[in-house]
Amino acid sequence: MPLDGVFLSQLKREIEDRIVGGRVDKIHQPARETIVIAMRAQAGNHKLLVSASASNPRLHFTTLPQDNPKSPPMFCMLMRKHLTGAKLVSITQAGLDRVLHLHFETVNELGDRVVLTLAVEIMGRHSNIILVGPDGRVVDAIKRVSDEMSSVRPVLPGMAYTHVPAQDRLNIYTAAPSEIVARLRAGKDAELSKALLGALEGMSPLVCREIAHNAARGEETLVSQLDGERETRLKFYLAQLSDRLNSGGARPTMLVDGTGKPKDFSYLDLNQYGHALVCREYDSYSALLDSFYSERDRIDRMHQRGADLLKLLVNLSDRTARKLAAQREELRASTERETLKIYGDLINSNLYALEKGTPFAELENYYEEGAPKVRIPLDPMLTPSQNAQRYYARYRKADTAEKKLRALIAQGEAELGYFDTVFDELARASLESELNAIRDELAGQGYIRRAPRRGMKEEKLPPLKYRSDDGFTILCGRNNLQNDRLTLKDSRNGDLWLHTQKIPGSHVVVVTEGKTPPDRTIEQAAVIAACNSKARESGKVAVDYTEIRNVRKHPAGKPGLVLYEPYQTAVVAPDLELAARLLQGR
Repeated sequence: MPLDGVFLSQLKREIEDRIVGGRVDKIHQPARETIVIAMRAQAGNHKLLVSASASNPRLHFTTLPQDNPKSPPMFCMLMRKHLTGAKLVSITQAGLDRVLHLHFETVNELGDRVVLTLAVEIMGRHSNIILVGPDGRVVDAIKRVSDEMSSVRPVLPGMAYTHVPAQDRLNIYTAAPSEIVARLRAGKDAELSKALLGALEGMSPLVCREIAHNAARGEETLVSQLDGERETRLKFYLAQLSDRLNSGGARPTMLVDGTGKPKDFSYLDLNQYGHALVCREYDSYSALLDSFYSERDRIDRMHQRGADLLKLLVNLSDRTARKLAAQREELRASTERETLKIYGDLINSNLYALEKGTPFAELENYYEEGAPKVRIPLDPMLTPSQNAQRYYARYRKADTAEKKLRALIAQGEAELGYFDTVFDELARASLESELNAIRDELAGQGYIRRAPRRGMKEEKLPPLKYRSDDGFTILCGRNNLQNDRLTLKDSRNGDLWLHTQKIPGSHVVVVTEGKTPPDRTIEQAAVIAACNSKARESGKVAVDYTEIRNVRKHPAGKPGLVLYEPYQTAVVAPDLELAARLLQGR
């Protein structure tokens, strides 16, 4: 994983510089395996995010808003009980293990000063956050590990805390390059990057590949192929890396693709990908991790909290799609109704030649040129006249069915389109209040039932607010109900309205206040519309824009559905960084 022991050691220095000596102000638990510790220190107030998520374990300072549950989980309450007001006295790391120990000085229930340790273990699916008492025993952990789950290292309240077993590997901070090369040669002959991974402590595969890439000039090399030049280059690069790490010269660097999407990160420039990925430096390790994990974390958190909504939408969408398929098949069958009318007419015109009890009749079809013979099935139990009336009745039923089916199919297609917009809302939701707004919207449409929240004040969720570089306010709806309110009620006729063309997304309004917005503001508003749509990861997106006076509610009546004419279209590339820069607050 990118957040290796060396990266953690660099991050440890950053955390020490800012909050050692500070005190715990507040503790929240925004997700099941994540806590946020608000610290007051001389360097300022900081929020330390600690996550034991199997997919995104980490710790760093965060500036992003966190949506906390109204009722704190048990582990959060325990942390508040023991650490609120505690002073962070030191942070330790054993070697280059992916474990940090945060030592807090506090006063216990008897008034004695004690030191509690918060062990943050960043080890993939084995990650954990463990509060250890002054006696070295576990107070509790965000993930309890029983004997059945792990016979090697159980983690339960009251048990003695045991450190992660140390590995016999060399430390890049202290080991000489010649010592590292000797260790490589003493081991099995393997690819250089894999040998480095086995020999060096706290090194990720990404960094080991970079070292091998620089030593062998981009060629795959075995340890046995380390000739004079390659060995010299390897020693030089190891010495250079050690100096940079010890002197604080390492820089937090993120790898991004051509669209700006984060792919990986490290503490040094990476050249192994050539021009396929670009290195982007950050001012701090925390800013890098905040940026890299924010979208992943939001998706994981919303997936957990919105799982019921996702399941409901999938079921509703599948059921509507199946119903539509059946209706279309029935409509296709009803288009043959003219044949039924013709059969009735032909039987009526030949009543004199037909008798009761005949299973079929072969009659001349005078509706077609040449009057070819046609074989018409009959019910032997009915008279010829009754058979004709039976065909007429089936014709009228098919004619009525077609009219109703076309209306039902149009309604079903509109419903599928509406579900698509709600899927998009759910994909972009980042706060619990946004999920609640989606639930309210679905309840208003009759898809779910919501119990009245007695004694709870309804939270009013405002639109997202942006400010263009020209000083214009840009508002963006978070959901369909808010889109309706923003477009049809709160905006003025002269305001500019934008929406992605034929793609689910938010309504965006540029508040003009009687002024004409410049092209740059229109382009930035179009980028915001693209970023707040289903097409936010596309290369180019068409965005329609027009004045509010040209927008009207769609007759179908579904929330967020409008008609607009005339309009213009701008083609823009979604730029999430630009949208984040212009955002005034969630």
